[in-house]
Amino acid sequence: MKRASLVAGVLAFVLIWGGPLLSVWRESFAAHMLAHMGVVAIAAPLIAIGISDRMPPLNPALAVVASLVELVVVWGWHMPAARQWAETSLGATILEQGMFLAAGLLLWLTSFALARTAAQLASGAFALLLTSIHMTLLGALLSLASRPLYGAGEVTCFGVVLDARQDQTLGGVTMLAVGAAVYLAGGIILLSRLLDGRGEKAPEGSSPG
Repeated sequence: MKRASLVAGVLAFVLIWGGPLLSVWRESFAAHMLAHMGVVAIAAPLIAIGISDRMPPLNPALAVVASLVELVVVWGWHMPAARQWAETSLGATILEQGMFLAAGLLLWLTSFALARTAAQLASGAFALLLTSIHMTLLGALLSLASRPLYGAGEVTCFGVVLDARQDQTLGGVTMLAVGAAVYLAGGIILLSRLLDGRGEKAPEGSSPG
């Protein structure tokens, strides 16, 4: 099961990076958001689950730290200047997507894939729900903005021509529909495990870190 998860996650990442989202349609914000959500909400959790057996136990507090890292990375790369840089520079696109993958992997590993004890389940649920909240907020702000923040001309995504406002709105809705929902689902799963009493007891005398 975990091997299949790892293979699926790597395959999803390769398809995202090798497809048109980050090449032919790179100027489209909607295409960017599809790639972003594919990396952090599909590829990253699958890879995290796939490699979790090879990771040592972690301090529960790391899940919250990872959520804050994710917040800084995501909001930082959606500042207009950073978005323009990523649209016009291949190196910036690679840096952006690499940081998305690293932040996503860190969060899903610490909050979900390695959550075993009650403390880890609780902190992981909090971290994922916090991430869902800030994804929801950013997606809503982008969808409801009175003017486009990225570009001014028309772009093409999946063969459909969009103006800047439509492109940004579609990107914001994608973040709401995929990102916020996936992190919310992860947090709810951990909460249900915690409430069912499925958290393992930490060995006596062991360190959480």
